[in-house]
Amino acid sequence: MIAASSRNRETRRTARCFASAFGAVFLSLIFPPRTCAYRQDNPAPLGVRRDFSDLQLSDALRQELENALNRHNYKQAEAILVREAESHPQSTRTAKLLVTAAGIFFLDGQYLNAAIAWKRAEAITPLDERSRFTLAMAYIELHHRDWARSELEKLAAAEPWNSLYAYWLARLDYDAQNYASAIARLQKVIELDPNMVRAYDTLGLCFDYLGKFEDAVKNYGRAVQLNRLQPKPSPWPHVDLAISLMALNQLPDAEKSLREAIEYGPKLPQAYYQLGRALEMQGRYEEAVPPLNQATALDPSYPEPHYLLGRIYHRLGDNALSKAEADRFQELKKASEVQPLPNPSLPPR
Repeated sequence: MIAASSRNRETRRTARCFASAFGAVFLSLIFPPRTCAYRQDNPAPLGVRRDFSDLQLSDALRQELENALNRHNYKQAEAILVREAESHPQSTRTAKLLVTAAGIFFLDGQYLNAAIAWKRAEAITPLDERSRFTLAMAYIELHHRDWARSELEKLAAAEPWNSLYAYWLARLDYDAQNYASAIARLQKVIELDPNMVRAYDTLGLCFDYLGKFEDAVKNYGRAVQLNRLQPKPSPWPHVDLAISLMALNQLPDAEKSLREAIEYGPKLPQAYYQLGRALEMQGRYEEAVPPLNQATALDPSYPEPHYLLGRIYHRLGDNALSKAEADRFQELKKASEVQPLPNPSLPPR
């Protein structure tokens, strides 16, 4: 969902070591701060509505809409709803049609269209809680976190006991590198919901960025405990815990955490990359190569495993492979350079 973002704290750390082995070319590399990927949170918390009785559609049109959704033909469903909404632009029925269309646009990854539909509906009648929250998630996807904050603040003001809204406000603080505010909000979230895995995990990330690794490990540890109790445990708390454990040089514990992460997420390239790091830091160079190769196989665009493979091959005396990995790393980093993002004009209300 939310778009994947770099996890470059460990890359910046290893870059200093790589420079001595590979020369000035690595010294010239710049690694942006890690931002918090919305990797554990599904920004579409609820599915598309299936009760269309209040949309006043003909039986034939309602059946066509239901069939389109059953086939995941979102474009057809969107077209039906937008066409109907345009027939009476200012009616209450139109607002309902637009809200339904917005949910399908969101599910379809059409976040700009979703936001426009919700704002058009809001111009007719106030948005319901669910729609306003998902509108905030759409703004996050559109990289308009200021607009998302405005919507979340409205929701939090109406329901100060709702841990979900407080959590997402904390996530926005984290993204803005306002860690003190994020920590305060997350501590409040935990008071409201002591079992929220992602609250402890994000709190760990905040402490990690402040260099308070023991506090980070403490909160990651709680996230890991709670995560194990989930129906589908996420690998991410274990990966995050391992990164801080490596910072504390607790390498066997980090390795153990990463192997557990791989059990939960066997297709997560970051888990294999971090396992490669943990093994490399223990001097187990040959053992580190397979998980790093697995990371590159799972995500051919992932630069950092090539970076570490280059270092390992250099240590193993294979300069040809070392250079090949170094070259591949540079190619991928160049290809992944962030391009200017569109700035859609959606006037917030």
